Amino acid sequence: MTIANISLRDYPLFLAPMEDITDPSFRQICKMQGADFMYTEFISSDGLIRDGEKSVRKLDIYDLERPIGIQLYGHLTDAMVEAALIAEEAKPELIDINFGCPMKKIANRGAGAGMLKNIPLMIGMTEAIVKAVKLPVTVKTRLGWDDGSKNIVEVAERLQDVGIKALTIHGRTRAQIYKGAADWTLIGAVKNNQRMKIPIIGNGDIDSPSKAKEMFDRYGVDGIMIGRATVGRPWLFRDIRHFLDTGELLPEPAVNEKADLALLHLEKSLEFKEGKRAIFEMRRHLSNYFKGLPHFKETRYRLLTALEVDEIKVIINEIRQKWGDFRTEDKSSVYGI
Repeated sequence: MTIANISLRDYPLFLAPMEDITDPSFRQICKMQGADFMYTEFISSDGLIRDGEKSVRKLDIYDLERPIGIQLYGHLTDAMVEAALIAEEAKPELIDINFGCPMKKIANRGAGAGMLKNIPLMIGMTEAIVKAVKLPVTVKTRLGWDDGSKNIVEVAERLQDVGIKALTIHGRTRAQIYKGAADWTLIGAVKNNQRMKIPIIGNGDIDSPSKAKEMFDRYGVDGIMIGRATVGRPWLFRDIRHFLDTGELLPEPAVNEKADLALLHLEKSLEFKEGKRAIFEMRRHLSNYFKGLPHFKETRYRLLTALEVDEIKVIINEIRQKWGDFRTEDKSSVYGI
């Protein structure tokens, strides 16, 4: 698969951009586990052009996590163009436009998935960004605003016509947010539309190797993007890649392996953030790293309320000592096979 001049292996796996999750530490862990392409956390165009500290910090990218895209969102074309030019200076492989975020504070302002209510503005903004930057431009969006406006087949054609180099589609409307099952039939309709020449990447509900293979086989997408299922479970990339390559399911990582990965993730997080912030943002990962251990409620509470790095390390090592080679679940129950 290629996106403009970016070459990726067949059946590539993409890490979805997620606020306060896909920071450099998590991106590095996912890269180690087999992710082929990833994105920064999505960045506000308004924050970037105003030199906001949080937005500017998200531009930090590192060679070991390449190839990588910087994702931007906003509701004003001029601000988005200016932000894209700033982002280009950080030297990512591409610029991605977020037309898919369903969060109220973003969508209700007309940004993210809110742009699905104003398709002419979406197309015009995309064209302006494509013309302004030298890097490839890609888009992530949804099926439509609601069930009455699932117009992604037409929208995909129009986005391709103004020059985007790949399109990622989340298989829900904005009205669904993350409720209900993702509908991949319209993703497949876009991919199989003879007018479409750019790569189509499918997103939504991929949480196992078997689901990933099914979506590649059934809908013919060029790549798959995975988001929430990777939080505290970055080895999902490893599992999917191995299954796609060999047809074999890897065993669930033992608690020893998960402890090693959790500690490495914590150390990486501390490299990029001051202690308290690193601790707070690691909690959503740590709550999942050891999910499924029996009688774990009290230990989990300690892990998620600890305020010192050394205390967290002690708790993780206690978990390692107690559970060792224990594997939380048989793959047949985890993956529904």
